[in-house]
Parts: sequence; C-alpha cells; structure tokens
Amino acid sequence: MAKVKTNYTCSDCGAISSKWTGQCSACQQWNTMVETVPDSPGANRYSNIQHQALAQTAPVLSLADIDAIDVPRFGTGIEEFDRVLGGGLVAGGVVLIGGDPGIGKSTLLLQALANLSHLKSVLYVSGEESGAQIALRAKRLAIDAKELKLQAEIQLEKILGTLAELRPEVAVIDSIQTMYSDALSSAPGSVAQVRECAAQLTRVAKTTGITIILVGHVTKEGALAGPRVLEHIVDTVLYFEGDSHSSFRLVRAIKNRFGAVNELGVFAMTEKGLKGVSNPSALFLSQHDNQVPGSCVMVTQEGTRPLLVEIQALVDASHLPNARRLSVGLEQNRLAMLLAVLHRHAGIAAFDQDVFINAVGGVKITEPAADLAVLLAINSSMRNKALPRGFVVFGEVGLAGEIRPAPRGQERLREAAKLGFSLAMIPKANAPKQAIEGMTIIAVERIDDAFARMREHQ
Repeated sequence: MAKVKTNYTCSDCGAISSKWTGQCSACQQWNTMVETVPDSPGANRYSNIQHQALAQTAPVLSLADIDAIDVPRFGTGIEEFDRVLGGGLVAGGVVLIGGDPGIGKSTLLLQALANLSHLKSVLYVSGEESGAQIALRAKRLAIDAKELKLQAEIQLEKILGTLAELRPEVAVIDSIQTMYSDALSSAPGSVAQVRECAAQLTRVAKTTGITIILVGHVTKEGALAGPRVLEHIVDTVLYFEGDSHSSFRLVRAIKNRFGAVNELGVFAMTEKGLKGVSNPSALFLSQHDNQVPGSCVMVTQEGTRPLLVEIQALVDASHLPNARRLSVGLEQNRLAMLLAVLHRHAGIAAFDQDVFINAVGGVKITEPAADLAVLLAINSSMRNKALPRGFVVFGEVGLAGEIRPAPRGQERLREAAKLGFSLAMIPKANAPKQAIEGMTIIAVERIDDAFARMREHQ
C-alpha cells in the first residue's frame, strides 16, 4: 500500500512545511506545527458563476467619487452588547466572538437572536448542541423564541443552502470549529477547515447582506483557536473575559471595522441569562466602611467608557532571598519598572519587601495611566496609612520620574465627579481649564512632588 503523503501546517498562521519543526519558520511560534493530509487537486471551488460575476462587475473608482455614507446599524435589544459592537450590528458584517467554555457565549447570542426575531428574520445554526438542548436553555431563560429558526448542522454546503433559501437577516454559527466543507478532506476544527468555512461564510455575508456571527473556541492560552487569518477575515472580534465561577462577565472588542476598539461591555450572569450592568464602576470598587491602607482608586478608559477601578497593594517584609513581585490584572514587568522608579526618584526602597498588586473585580488594565495609582497604593501600604476618602488618580509614570498625561482626561474627571469623588491627583498636562464642581484638583509633574502633595492631604 502506498504511503499517505502528509504535510505539517502551523495552527497559528497556516504556513505549510514538508517536515515537522519545533518552531514555525513563518510566524516564529513554537509547537504549532500539526500533521495534516494535503487535499487532492481538483476543480477550483471558487470558480462558480456567482463569484465570476462578482469579479467581472467590480469597477475601479476614484476614492473621491465614492460617497462616504454612515453604515446603518440595528440594535440587538441588549444595551451592553450593542455598546461593544459600536452601536449595533451592521448588515453584511461578520462578527467573531470567543471565550472560555461555559462563560456565556451561546447564552448571550440566544438572547440577542430572540430579541431580534420579533423584528427581523434570524437563524441559529448549532454544530455543538441539539435542537432539544437549545430549546431547553431557552425555556430555562424564559426567552420568547417563537420566531427564531434553528438548524442543527455542521456541513458547510448544507448551511449555505439554508442561507440561500431562507435569506435571514442575522445568522449565528455556533461554532466555526465544528463546521466542515466537502471540498476538503481534513477533519472539522483543522486549520484548513476553519479557514475555508470562515472564508465561505464571509463571502456569503458580503454578497447577500446577511449579518453573520461566528462563535470561536479558545486555546489553553486564551487565544482564538485556528489560524490567525480567522481574525483578519472578520469585521469584528469580541472576547469574553472573566472567571466562569464569578457572576460577572466582561465582553471586550479587540477589532472593529465599524466602531471603537477596546470597547467594554459588563454583564451579570443571572438565572434569566446575561443582564447588562448599568453602573460597572460599582463592580470594581470595594465597599469599605473606613479607608484602608494600600487602596487607591483610579479612572481607566475602556474604549469610550471611563471606569473607576480600585487598585490594591500589599507590601510585606520578605523572608526569601528574592522578594516576590506579583500583580493580578496589571502587567507584572511594569510593576518591576515602577518599583525601580520609586526607589530612584522618590527614595523609597522595596528590594527587601514582597509586593502584591491586585485590580479589584477581575478587570485587566493594560493602559499605563494606572502607574500613579499603583505607586500611591504601594506607598500607602508601606506607610500603613490610608489615602483620603473620595480620592481618585490617573497618570503615566516615566522612567525619569515625570508624570505623563493620559488621554481623555476631562471625561475621566467628569465620571469620577459624577460618582461622588471630591479629590483628584492628575498629571499637570491634564489639568482642566475650568473648575469641576465639587472636585479639588491636584496637578503634579513628578513622582516626588506627588508624594509630597499626598502627605499634605493625609
């Protein structure tokens, strides 16, 4: 019997190699080469009449002659979901939503489709659950889904036939890793199948105007499974964040061709499904009867929304040769850099202290505007002296000890004032030209100046 020829395909970028290597030569990722069987050559599956007509009728236009028209949107009935999408769904748009198993992807989409089904024709394609399981979930969530159409199918050609026959306005594919095409011989979930199915569904969305929402699996590292080209094909990429054991869920927009990126939606998991949280800042602030040392509230900007998050620090004498540095919700390497700045420019040494940093509520802060809050929380814990009540900060700290401005400073201050904060320490470049009612502003330029001004108010 002739030996079956195999190739090795990178699960991240889709590069093909004739032999296995530990590192992909194209994207430089390690342990991503997966053995696959190459497809036999045949007719070009893209050469049907529809695609030929599409290629022949695409004119070349001058950019100045094209009218810049705002893309019309339609809401899903879930305000927080519409916020993350940039205002709602777009006709012909393709949305990819990923997250850990059991975090609420299918629940959220079932709720959204049930709301849309009263106004538009919708289709839910399930490749992981039977119709009875989805009906049971809808009953448990008390969802009125009489107008929602459901298909339990994993073959791409049959799904495309259903889309051509029903012509729904919104379709959900749950999930893209379970789909397979007869044009390929590889198994569902392989790099080739995921890439092919996503490309075909995206092509249908663009040519027919159907809004398609794809559900994607994630790897152990938390990234979307399958080739990275999957994220490039679609218009919007959403990630579910948060612990599945917690009742709160965060949905973040990583990519959005029709809206702002890094937009954040906050949900609470209840017996009736996911409910939007109207005041998410309350989730990220601990409720203390009295001010406690090592706690500092900052204003972070998530997309277009300012959020108030409490940063907690605990500094304790180390009993190990190397003091520990641990941060949850913030970048650990940045913590080491801030401790060096604290020693060099403020004369506060922590080389023999264990330093632990936590962002309350499970939120992940990636912007550098949290630097000042981290240093003030560390200093408060080291001195065992609480910061003033109603105190809020933001600002980036540079290696030279300067405090750099943060974007959208006015919006941050207005959000803090609205929630009752009366004292704010901010970079001097962010100082407002007009006073904010009920708030005292402390504008500082350097980290040593910030500590000196802080001691005056403690």
